[in-house]
Amino acid sequence: MARFIERHPAWALIVIIAVAVLAWLVFAIWPPGLEAAIGRKRVFLNAVLNGITLGGLYFLVASGFTLIFGLMRNVNLAHGSLYLFGGYVGYAISSWTGSWLLSFIIAFVAVALVGVILQLVVFRRMEGQDLRQTMVTIGLSIVFADLMLWVIGGDFYQIQTPSWLIGPIQLPLLTTIKSSGEPVYLQYPLVRLVIFAASVVIGIAMWLALNRTRIGMIVRAGVDDRDILAATGVRIQLVFVLVFALGAGLAGIAGVVGGTFQSLSPGEDTRFLLASLVVVIVGGMGSIPGAALGAVIIGLAEQLGSVYIPTYAIVVTFLIMVLVLALRPQGLLARR
Repeated sequence: MARFIERHPAWALIVIIAVAVLAWLVFAIWPPGLEAAIGRKRVFLNAVLNGITLGGLYFLVASGFTLIFGLMRNVNLAHGSLYLFGGYVGYAISSWTGSWLLSFIIAFVAVALVGVILQLVVFRRMEGQDLRQTMVTIGLSIVFADLMLWVIGGDFYQIQTPSWLIGPIQLPLLTTIKSSGEPVYLQYPLVRLVIFAASVVIGIAMWLALNRTRIGMIVRAGVDDRDILAATGVRIQLVFVLVFALGAGLAGIAGVVGGTFQSLSPGEDTRFLLASLVVVIVGGMGSIPGAALGAVIIGLAEQLGSVYIPTYAIVVTFLIMVLVLALRPQGLLARR
């Protein structure tokens, strides 16, 4: 952070001012003129928290994508299909067993196995051929989408939230003060906060695994120079299969998360594939912290945009991507 401030003092000042303004908007008592201009504070706080928790979901999808695409240089444009397949598996398991937690485990294993098959059958035969990988995985995503539509249908599905996570929780965020002087605090769904906390834990664990363990060192070394690493006796192809399985499994987990506080339907695969691409481009390829930062930025942009400028909400997301590409093409926190 200190190095970034030294190299880019102007951008650092802009970021500090933006964070300070956002903190004031979240924690301060709004004057009447501000509420008259942009609406009630409760609506703003809900949009901010919805954006942050949506960012947690985007991170789960994009973290697997950045492992496969940004770190291993495999262009997997069927990643959105893995998300949707994981969501459908989670819905089936939770409906059959009544266990929400078991649906995460089964969805992770099922989608990870699909990822292993993809790596062995598709990507191992086309290593370094980005254009062929792109075209083949686009075709696979279309086939997967049609197969899921044929088997499951075009209805909307939502995974049942467990009873211990149903209901709101009071947060220490002041929304207004009544005429009697009694403060009113924000109520927010517990399930969204728990899922966001889990995404933070997963992100920290992934970063530690990639940067503080031997397997992470092997993966990074294999990406940089696999021939030298293979000469040391490391079974680099096995390592890549396991990493691909992890990335695919994370997409499966994200599918269960998305099916819990949103819904599952045809078309969600394309939506989350595009979101993953934008997040990885904004945050930086191969960077777990970059994926986290990009996911939060895109999540906030979507939710705040949908509240205050609903007609142009999608434009804001892609405008952010264009600005990042113009000013910092490698992404905000790209790996060196």
